Amino acid sequence: MDDYISINKIAELKGLKSTRAIRLAINQGKYIAREVEVRGGKSYEILYSSLELEIQDRLDEEELKTTAIVPFENKVNFVSENARLTALARVDIVTALYNIRKKYPTKKEADSVFLDLYNSGMYLPQIYKFVGSISIGTLHRWVKTFENYGTDGLLQKRKTNQQGEYNTILNEEMKQIFLKYLLHPNKFSIGKAINLTKHILEKRGYENIPCNLTFRRFAENFKKNNYSKWILFREGEKAYHDKIEPYIERDISKIEVGDVLIADGHVLNFQIINPFTGKPTRATLVGFLDWKSTALVGYEIMMSENTQCIASALRNSILNLGVVPKVVYQDNGKAFKAKYFQNIDFDEAGFNGIYAKLGIKSVFAKPYNARAKVIERFFLEFQEEFEKMMTSYIGTSIENKPAWMKRGEKLHRDMHNKLTKNYIPTIQETIKFIDCWLDYHNSKPCPNAPQISIKQCLNSVQKQEIDKNILNDLMMKTEARTINKHGITFLGMHYRSDYLLDLREKVFIKYSLFDLSKVLVYSIKGEFLCIARQVEKVHPMANHLGTVKDMEQFKQQIQKQQRRFKRVKKEFLKYFPKEKAEAIEIEQGEVIEIEKFEQTKTPLKRKLNFREQQMNIPVFNADYEKYEWLMKYGCTNPEQRKWLEGYLNSDEYTNLYADCEHNEKNVFDQEGVYKNE
Repeated sequence: MDDYISINKIAELKGLKSTRAIRLAINQGKYIAREVEVRGGKSYEILYSSLELEIQDRLDEEELKTTAIVPFENKVNFVSENARLTALARVDIVTALYNIRKKYPTKKEADSVFLDLYNSGMYLPQIYKFVGSISIGTLHRWVKTFENYGTDGLLQKRKTNQQGEYNTILNEEMKQIFLKYLLHPNKFSIGKAINLTKHILEKRGYENIPCNLTFRRFAENFKKNNYSKWILFREGEKAYHDKIEPYIERDISKIEVGDVLIADGHVLNFQIINPFTGKPTRATLVGFLDWKSTALVGYEIMMSENTQCIASALRNSILNLGVVPKVVYQDNGKAFKAKYFQNIDFDEAGFNGIYAKLGIKSVFAKPYNARAKVIERFFLEFQEEFEKMMTSYIGTSIENKPAWMKRGEKLHRDMHNKLTKNYIPTIQETIKFIDCWLDYHNSKPCPNAPQISIKQCLNSVQKQEIDKNILNDLMMKTEARTINKHGITFLGMHYRSDYLLDLREKVFIKYSLFDLSKVLVYSIKGEFLCIARQVEKVHPMANHLGTVKDMEQFKQQIQKQQRRFKRVKKEFLKYFPKEKAEAIEIEQGEVIEIEKFEQTKTPLKRKLNFREQQMNIPVFNADYEKYEWLMKYGCTNPEQRKWLEGYLNSDEYTNLYADCEHNEKNVFDQEGVYKNE
C-alpha cells in the first residue's frame, strides 16, 4: 500500500461526488496531507495511516484483489496442511488402482487384489502408514469423486461456521441469561454462572434445560471468539488497554540521549532510617530515566509529601547528564498526585514555572498506561535485582512479604536477626547502595542499541554548559533554620561559616541529600549569604590515640579558631582605639561637670600562708582543674612543683594550652611559687 492516497480515490471509496468535503477536512487538520501537482492545478494526497480504519480496510481489500495470483472471487477456502496431504495420498491410491486394473480382465478382480495388497501394508507402505486401512466402498467413492471433481474433491470435508459462530442447542433467551452472569464485573466462575442461569430458567418454566457441559462449551467458545468483550466486561478498561489494545510502536532511533526524560515515582520495598525522625520508614524514590539509553540519570528520595523532591530529582538528572532535556515525559498529574501526594495542588506547586524557565516541554502520560513509560520496566528490574538484596526488605505487599515477617516463622525470624542484626540503612547509605547497583545496571547492553552498553550510550551525549546556580535556586530543597553557637544545626549535624558568627537570626538553607557536606544559606528575603560546610569531628584524644591524620585535623581546628579570634579582635579594635577620647562639648559652651567618685578600692586579699593553702586545697576531678588552681594560687611545696613540671610536658597540656598566649611567660619565683608576669 502506498503511503499517500489521492483525494479522488478517497472520495470514490466514501461515495462522495466531489472532493470538497475532503479538502475542508484537510484544512481543519483532520488528515495528514501533502500538496501535489496535477493537470490543471494542485491537489492533495492523504497519508494512509491518518485515514479512517474502514477506508484503510477497503483500500487493503482492493489491493488484495489486484495483486492476488488466484482471482479473489474464485479463491478456495483455506485447508490445513494435513487435509492437503490426505487428499494427495488419496490421489496416489486411486492412481495405483488404475495401474492394477490394467493387469486384470475385470475391475472387480483388480479392485479385490489391490485392496488386499494395500491393506497388507506391503504395497504403498508410506501411504498406508499415513492413511490407514480402507474398505472397498471407500475406495470406489474416492475413484468416483476423483473422476468428477479431481484432487479438490478428495479434500476432507468439514462443516465450518463463520468466525464466532457456534452450533448450540441454547436458544437466544438462554444465551442472554447465561451471558448476563458470565460477563458480570464481579467475575462469576463459569460453574457459578451455569447454576444461576439454570435456576432462572427453572423459574421461567423451562423443562428440558441443557446439561452443564453444553453451557460450558458455549462459554469457552464465546471467550475464544469474543475475547475483547470478555476482558472489558469482566476486568475493566485498564485490563482491556493492557491485554487487548495493541500499543504504538515507537522508533527510538529518532531521538538522542538527553532529548526525553521519563519521570515517575516508586515506593521502596525496604525500610530506611528517616533522617528527620530517626525511625524506620518506607520512602519514595522519584526518578528521571533517559529514554534513549534507558539509564536512570537522576533521582531523589522522598521521606514525606514534598513536591520539591521532584524538582530536586530533575536537578540531579541535569547535573549528571550534562544536558537540559527537551521534553519531560511524566506521569499523569492526577494519577501521580493520588499515588504519592494527598494534600498538594499540582497546579500551584510551581512545576510549570520550573520547566518553562529551563526551556523544557512537559508531556503527561495517558492515565493508567504503564506501557507508555519504560521507567516502569526499570523499576521492575530495580525491585528484583536490588530491593530484594536489602536486609530491610519487607516485600511488595502483605501477601509477598518475606518468610521472616510471617506469623509463626520463628526459624526464619531467628536466622534473619542473626544474619542482619536488624540493620536498617540510613538515607546516605541507601544512596551509595543504589549508585553501586546503577553502575552494574548500566553495564548491561542498551535495549535501544544492543551493540553498546547503557553507560556507553549515555556517554555519547553532547554536554552543555549548565548554570548550577540556576539549578540550585530552582530545585534544591529548602528548610528554615535558626543560627546558634554551633552555626546551623541540620539532621543532627553542624554547619559553620565565618559569615555566620555575627548572625543570630532565622535563615533559609538549601540542601541536597546527595551532598550533605554543605548547605547554601539564604536570608529571609532570599539573598544568598554563604556556603556553610559540615563540621568535621576530631579525635577526642588525637595526640594520644589518634593517627597522624587525626593529629593534623586537630591542629587545623585549633589554628582555625585562633585565626577566627584574631580576625574578630582586629575588627573590635577598629571601634575601640587605644587613644583616649576627648571631652564632648555641649552646645552654648556649657560643660557638664561630672563629679568624680572615688572608686571604692577592693581590699587586697591576704595571701594565705603555706599551712592555710594546704588546708584549702580542693579535690580535683581532672588534671586540668588542678593545673588551673595552681596557676591561680601557685605551688607551695616541692611535690606540687614536680607535678606541674611533668604536666607542662604532657600531651594534654599541649592540646589544651600550648597555643594560649597567657601561658607563654610563666615563671617560678625564688620561693618556688608559680606566678604570672
